[in-house]
Amino acid sequence: MSDSNTSYFSNPSHFILLGIPGLEEAYVWISIPFCTMYAITLLGNFIILLIVKMDSTLHEPMYYFLCMLAITDQVLSTSTLPKMLSIFWFNSREIDFNACLAQLYFIHSFSAIESGIFVAMAFDRYVAICHPLRHSAILNSHMVVKIGLAVVLRGGILALPYPFLARHWPYCRTNIIPYTHCEHMDVVKLACADIRVSSYYGLFVLICRIGLDVLFITVSYMQILRAIFRLPTKEARLKTFGTCTSHICVILTFYVPTVFASLTARFGHNVPLHFHILIANIYLMVPPMLNPIIYGVRTKQIRDRLLRLVTQKGT
Repeated sequence: MSDSNTSYFSNPSHFILLGIPGLEEAYVWISIPFCTMYAITLLGNFIILLIVKMDSTLHEPMYYFLCMLAITDQVLSTSTLPKMLSIFWFNSREIDFNACLAQLYFIHSFSAIESGIFVAMAFDRYVAICHPLRHSAILNSHMVVKIGLAVVLRGGILALPYPFLARHWPYCRTNIIPYTHCEHMDVVKLACADIRVSSYYGLFVLICRIGLDVLFITVSYMQILRAIFRLPTKEARLKTFGTCTSHICVILTFYVPTVFASLTARFGHNVPLHFHILIANIYLMVPPMLNPIIYGVRTKQIRDRLLRLVTQKGT
């Protein structure tokens, strides 16, 4: 660092995203499933938003949170995939420094928002099953708005230090990022400074986003399961638990890839780089695609409304 030949530049004009090193010849084939997932994500989440807007019977807390999830999924996938496809199709690897910081902010903030929405959904299921007579009183429209604002503000505030920390560090190494998108640690690793503050803060956010949120969700479902097992008949237990299956499925599709990607990045030192990158992209693309499919298949109200829309257009 003290070498006189080392040139420092506080704000590089741009970064170079390499894409998936080692798989350049397969870019066209790799782009097909990613493009398909993106199209399904946009279409599926748009349909969810349309159905909830059109059907007044779905104007309930559960479906309001589902609409928040649909919007979050669209923003999260759109923040990464268009640039990824430009790399695959047009070899457009450059990304402006400020655009890179904006991208990493959107990735981390909306990931935290999505995690917070799952906590809100778990709370909704807890109130609906454990306190059914007070559900409308506890989760009234004002409370839903407050919860929604709290979730968005928490995600936005938690991710806000990321671009400021990345902009703060001096850069004197390469401006090449061997990924398809800008992640916080991948950017700050290029800095010529002690980046422990960024590393510790990233760990803190990970604990808040995964550790605490999973803890709250687990506690909610422990209370839900206790209430379900107290029901008198097996049919009642299955019917009540069925109202939670969609939520449980989307939680698993979000947290399992997230945890796997985090563990692979930290401990998979012998794993090929292209595998790391593919896992990181799958964790960003697969949950937003699966969420509307899961809710469309598993939620009777949405499924019935969708069938009515299709049959009306067909007649």
